[in-house]
Amino acid sequence: MEFYIPTETGELLAFSAAIVTALFGLFALFAPGTALKLAGLQTREASREGYAFARSAGGFYAGLAIVALMMAQSWIYMGIGGGFALAAFGRILSLMSDGSFTLKNLVVLLVQAGLAALPLAYAFGFI
Repeated sequence: MEFYIPTETGELLAFSAAIVTALFGLFALFAPGTALKLAGLQTREASREGYAFARSAGGFYAGLAIVALMMAQSWIYMGIGGGFALAAFGRILSLMSDGSFTLKNLVVLLVQAGLAALPLAYAFGFI
């Protein structure tokens, strides 16, 4: 089995979104403390469950993205896009109801929306 790098523009954009997702996931998997700090979260000294959650969530992101990179199937790209679309929806809900309307949250919302749009646009044939 050889590693496939797409040449078609739409698939290359979806592939790029999977690479970014894998990098985010690996970062959270191997540097959970830094990932939590960047997210504005912290763990209590007596409890390390926050690190476990960050590592497992990072592993999930990395695993899904690595499978997408290895299999190069539109339905797997759809899974990444759907996940980021719901994450962006959750961030919009938070912006509206939790009083978390900050520049940082807006930037993360744009990143999540972009990471949702690229693979979904490819999977549904728009690009």
